[in-house]
Amino acid sequence: MSGNGNGAATAEENGPKMRVIRVGTRKSQLARIQTDSVVAMLKAFYPGLQFEIVAMSTTGDKILDTALSKIGEKSLFTKELEHALEKNEVDLVVHSLKDLPTVLPPGFTIGAVCKRENPYDAVVFHPKFVGKTLETLPEKSVVGTSSLRRAAQLQRKFPHLEFKSIRGNLNTRLRKLDELQEFSAIILATAGLQRMGWQHRVGQILHPEECMYAVGQEGGCSVPVAVHTAMKDGQLYLTGGVWSLDGSDSMQETMQATIRVTAQHEDGPEDDPQLVGITARNIPREAQLAAENLGISLASLLLNKGAKNILDVARQLNDAH
Repeated sequence: MSGNGNGAATAEENGPKMRVIRVGTRKSQLARIQTDSVVAMLKAFYPGLQFEIVAMSTTGDKILDTALSKIGEKSLFTKELEHALEKNEVDLVVHSLKDLPTVLPPGFTIGAVCKRENPYDAVVFHPKFVGKTLETLPEKSVVGTSSLRRAAQLQRKFPHLEFKSIRGNLNTRLRKLDELQEFSAIILATAGLQRMGWQHRVGQILHPEECMYAVGQEGGCSVPVAVHTAMKDGQLYLTGGVWSLDGSDSMQETMQATIRVTAQHEDGPEDDPQLVGITARNIPREAQLAAENLGISLASLLLNKGAKNILDVARQLNDAH
């Protein structure tokens, strides 16, 4: 996400002036790893620029004793960074797409989206349950997750388990799992564990029939919606679903669209003046629009079939608790 400000500074006392790009990020270790990888890519493209990382805490980082869906604020992990952009304290910020609000504030735009890492969720087990799966955990085992999307799907799939909110960064959640004896397992993003170098803690990868993954910017902490996509023979298949909070009510639909991808095509501002930078290397604009329209069509189908009622009830129950 980027604003309009530019920064400049002197790289060395008597050396040549280098333009400095200030990159905003959350302070968490995982956010810093993600931001460092983005800055490394930017340096490769723009070796003549200097990048300065500005780390800050957000509302979501500070309130750790309440479930995300109960806090009642929008932009939990982005608001402070948005303010920094508005005040020209940073030139751009790096986020996980799932943390962005569905509608960006006026004047902001998504400058680029990096290739998505592994989108699936992973189960990390308490040491005494290593070798188990969610299905083979003892009756009434408590599983921690901060996501209504995960909890709603998994409650439906594994009714013998209890799901409870767990907050904090990855280090904190893993420490709570290992030391508090409260949780038999916790659900985390596979991508986050891989970025932290903690692949060895992954006890189970959840497949789409168990738990579909996050939508990205169209989702939210208090909305139990999820998707799964697959490409086969030039067809993009998109499955979307919505759930009640306890998983008892759900709705899923699948739609498909033809996606034609011509080799050696590179999109950029020349193709569409509304685009900022390269949106997808080697993917023509027509294919991107077809994929976008598929998502819109699937959302409309679900809403027309009653998904809005499920989501409205989920929001009301969440607010009541």
